[in-house]
Amino acid sequence: MDRHGFLRQLHRVYKPRNYLEIGVNDGRSLTLSRVPSVAVDPAFRVVTELSCDVHLVRATSDDFFARRDPLLHLRNGRNPFRALARKDPFNLMGADPKLELAFIDGMHLFEFALRDFMNVEEYSRWSSVIVLDDMLPRNVDEAARDRHTGAWTGDVYKVATVLRRYRPDLVVVEVDTQPTGVVVIFGADPENTVLKRSYDDIIKEYVVPDPQDVPEEVLVRKKAVQPEAFLEASFWSDLVRARNLRRPRSALSGLRARIPGSAS
Repeated sequence: MDRHGFLRQLHRVYKPRNYLEIGVNDGRSLTLSRVPSVAVDPAFRVVTELSCDVHLVRATSDDFFARRDPLLHLRNGRNPFRALARKDPFNLMGADPKLELAFIDGMHLFEFALRDFMNVEEYSRWSSVIVLDDMLPRNVDEAARDRHTGAWTGDVYKVATVLRRYRPDLVVVEVDTQPTGVVVIFGADPENTVLKRSYDDIIKEYVVPDPQDVPEEVLVRKKAVQPEAFLEASFWSDLVRARNLRRPRSALSGLRARIPGSAS
């Protein structure tokens, strides 16, 4: 299954009520959304017909998140009937919007991808689903920071390593999509400041010159689960119910063991 097939099915099983995309390019992944969406890219060139209520932002993700109210487009208070139309009655009074599904496919450098995750997490809940693309390079050349190949992941694969090391509270799942894999993250916690406090030290340790020392387990996808098994797992319906009912973070503990790849 390729990444677009995976995203298509993810929209189906998770049924997000809003969507954020970082890295739009020609719009092929954005065209899968049918819900209010925000899409960010400094040089998007959408050539595909879109079928969602979308705010296209021509900016870097860092500049986008530096805005006073980056998710203004998703704020229900702009229209008294918006929350009902979006099937989110808890936000009838225009509370701060929280992201439900986010797809990060921006700059293919570790520090950019890590910042994108940190910024997305600030606007998420534990029940949100955050997907990072190009997380499983097939060889060391694809993982280079200085691009010299056709297909290119850069060194963003390191984000999974850092999250497992610094944020064991998260569920980090590698999924074996074609061609270069994705990582899906559950359990976002906007109150957690570990990454922010450790950011400078993380960058010093993980941003290194080419060639990158890509772990063998990444290259052979040792921890990666098959996308079909991941999407067909039984936890999805309970995750959606917990999200819709705004159940507390403690509900994640009951779901964690049922998420394929969560023990990796």
